[in-house]
Amino acid sequence: MTNRRIGPTVIVGIDGSHAAIHAAQWAADEAVGHEVPLLMLAILKSTHTSAEDYDRDVAHAETSLLAARAAVEAKGIPVKIETDILRGQPGAILVSESDGAEMVCVGSTGIDRYSRALLGSTATEVAEKALCPVAVIRSQPDGPGPAINWIVVAIDDSPDRDIVIDEAMREAELHKLPVLAIGTDRADGRAAAAHDLENRLKPWRRWYPNVHIYPVTTHDGVARFVKHHDDLVPMAVIGSADAGQLAQIVGPYDHPIFRHPQSSALIIRE
Repeated sequence: MTNRRIGPTVIVGIDGSHAAIHAAQWAADEAVGHEVPLLMLAILKSTHTSAEDYDRDVAHAETSLLAARAAVEAKGIPVKIETDILRGQPGAILVSESDGAEMVCVGSTGIDRYSRALLGSTATEVAEKALCPVAVIRSQPDGPGPAINWIVVAIDDSPDRDIVIDEAMREAELHKLPVLAIGTDRADGRAAAAHDLENRLKPWRRWYPNVHIYPVTTHDGVARFVKHHDDLVPMAVIGSADAGQLAQIVGPYDHPIFRHPQSSALIIRE
């Protein structure tokens, strides 16, 4: 069940999970925005104990791809869909396929030392090593979400900050979400910091007139902000230098007692 692919694509890893299906739907919008096909990749194990084990693995991959395609088509997203089944380590495969891709998307139910397949350590590996932007898409909660969702991006002096901000604005425009632009307050007071932040946002307001941008001054960086406001943050956009904060943003598996962030993250590379 493979299609020969030519040219750039938005890639999404498919493993049969609900998280992967949600990631596929999100990636389909990205593919439309980039005007490229959506490539769904299922990845077989490196080794199999028997012919029957291999056949089961292939059948699972094919079924997973069909389910993901059906979910995207049910949304009515006008995107060309390509599929492929590869064999190897998921992280290494997705990193290799990222060369020339517009974006790689993976689903996640959380990242911690017990995570498996595309849902944990693979997401971290791809986020840190891929050659294109990487989106780690958190599973949607079972219950209703908040009335307002946001794209969060930091406004600071990082070398790649303009690229990161521009991508955050593009994401907000594509997904029709407002932007929370967070800046760290200066030692001389919040009012001065708010004034500086508003001045830095003026060009972005001109370039993206349809995006609602709300400046917020805070002592927190993106990861700490998301930790305290995860119920408002579906997507945090960060630079590659901050990829190590991915686990703090996406959070671990759901815990019945402790509150953890459950946001998605988009890691931007120059």
